[in-house]
Amino acid sequence: MMEVNVERKTFYITTPIYYPSGKLHIGHSYTTVAADAMARYKRLQGYDVMFLTGTDEHGQKIQRVAAENGVTPKEYVDKIVDGIKKLWSLMKITNDKFIRTTDQEHVEAVQKIFKALYDKGDIYKSEYEGWYCTPCESFWTETQLVDGKCPDCGRAVEKTREESYFFRLSKYQDRLIRLFEENTEFIQPSSRRNEMLNNFLRPGLEDLCVSRTSFNWGVPVTFDEKHVVYVWIDALSNYITALGYLSDNDENFRKYWPADVHLVGKEIVRFHTIIWPAMLMALDLPLPKQVFGHGWLVLEGGKMSKSKGNVVDPVVLIEKYGLDAIRYFLLREVPFGADGVFSNEALINRINSDLANDLGNLVSRTTAMISKYFGGVIPGTRESGEFDQELISVLSSTKKRTEEYLDKLQFSAALTEIWKSVSRTNKYIDETMPWSLAKKEENKARLAGVLYNLAESIRIISILIQPFMPETPFKIWSQLAIAEEDRTWESAGQWGVYKQSAPVTPGEIIFPRIDLEKELEALAEMEKKQKVTQASSESAGREAKPAADKTGQPEGVALIGIEDFAKVELKVAKVLSCEKVEKSDKLLKLKLQCGNEERQVVSGIAQYYTPEEMVGKVLILVSNLKPAKLRGIESQGMILAASDKESGKLALVTVDGDIPTGSRVS
Repeated sequence: MMEVNVERKTFYITTPIYYPSGKLHIGHSYTTVAADAMARYKRLQGYDVMFLTGTDEHGQKIQRVAAENGVTPKEYVDKIVDGIKKLWSLMKITNDKFIRTTDQEHVEAVQKIFKALYDKGDIYKSEYEGWYCTPCESFWTETQLVDGKCPDCGRAVEKTREESYFFRLSKYQDRLIRLFEENTEFIQPSSRRNEMLNNFLRPGLEDLCVSRTSFNWGVPVTFDEKHVVYVWIDALSNYITALGYLSDNDENFRKYWPADVHLVGKEIVRFHTIIWPAMLMALDLPLPKQVFGHGWLVLEGGKMSKSKGNVVDPVVLIEKYGLDAIRYFLLREVPFGADGVFSNEALINRINSDLANDLGNLVSRTTAMISKYFGGVIPGTRESGEFDQELISVLSSTKKRTEEYLDKLQFSAALTEIWKSVSRTNKYIDETMPWSLAKKEENKARLAGVLYNLAESIRIISILIQPFMPETPFKIWSQLAIAEEDRTWESAGQWGVYKQSAPVTPGEIIFPRIDLEKELEALAEMEKKQKVTQASSESAGREAKPAADKTGQPEGVALIGIEDFAKVELKVAKVLSCEKVEKSDKLLKLKLQCGNEERQVVSGIAQYYTPEEMVGKVLILVSNLKPAKLRGIESQGMILAASDKESGKLALVTVDGDIPTGSRVS
């Protein structure tokens, strides 16, 4: 018989590419887990899936942070990217490609894109003057600032004036408005669409700065190399460069583009629904089918932020509660388009109620009863009875309802549907009372029917949770001896498929209950220790930074104006006393005389100086640094030191000559 080669439908899904300025938190995991669940779902349906994630590694912020850490920008991002990849592996993220904007293929494609837009007249040279937020990598006009600060993150902005290339964004305003009005599905949820129309498009678009000269950590503009390509073209184009656009091998681009959906946080919807489509229009390329702007996962007090330090470490959560519990919580707790609050209490309550009480208990009770009453093998002679039809009706239709929600990226609603089936199956146990049926021999056929229905219900549930929970289904399949051919996605819509490949073997409890009160106390103590450790590490890093090269100028260090330097208050201070900090081999606690006041400073120099030799030294103190607690001890400033990376030596900055303490250094 001749084989027919049927080409599978494709599905292309992306996350934002993450900015590697520090450790990722649970908010980043939220987006990536959602994309992974969707990719898994589409693969189970038989689609040819391309799932892309990656890192946005250029920019002034990276250059500055790298310089502060005494390394090159590439060395700095390499280390963080390695950690990101390990996190995605730990979370069983099944991305098909991981793009870095430092990849040579991406760099070359970006240069070609920039040149093509320039040749077309959509990019032109001019001068930019305004306000710049380095953490957000955003330019703002005076009227856009809120109390003189960045309207997005609330941090200080810098006045900047420089020669730049601009993209004619305003040229595409009318086309974008028509796109929004004619294709109402392009942006989801619909509230994001209204926000873009009313807040940005209808008031009028300005042309966009797309190059910088004030830093050099970026993709060079080939025809004007004092310029580097700015984030809009560099980062946004990853969605096509990752597929080989403008390369010698563009098969994936021709196969998968346009994307089916870009998943992004709501704070970057504007970039993906205004700037990105305009760029694609200028390149005469098809637009993505949909951009979905999900809400924030917030802590009490506001959005999680690496710069604010209010992050939740997903690695710690996975180690404590298991991967599937964390993935389930992220996708079940909050509707994907809305903001949600993360708390340890909410997580533990969700684990106890949904996973331990509902699903875990259902599997444990069922496997235990099959083992106890029938030695692990359900007899073939089975009898139907009351309550069966309602159970069968609910379970047989769960797949269809789950798919309807997943196709709309409504993960929480999809899981709610599945858990209705879990609840209905648990109710079926209470209705049929297998323990009572087991007391009489004449009820054996009915008991077999009840236990088969339970096993079949669990089989369906185990298949449907696969996109969300990659580990739990295998545990269930092992305990219930579900054959591989009975685990297909299609079979989840069919009743009566279950057949044992071996005797049922009750295993470990899939989701043990957690003592809420004890666990919250333990978590509070752990978080307290983590903050102390982090502060200690940051202090040691601040005060013992290695030089990046022999010239004393790390690659890519940005020049600052005298007004920036003037913000730092340096004063002469004398060490009155010094002692080691308990349980630390790096920290010394110093008492300093600085004019008419005494200061306490904790410094990471214990590996270079003894407390005895510190007493009497005259040092330079950064006196207007915000106090910080290290190992529970308040540090009221920072002393200056120089270090050499190659030799590992460190020397304190001291004062030559007799000068009073408290004197300003300028």
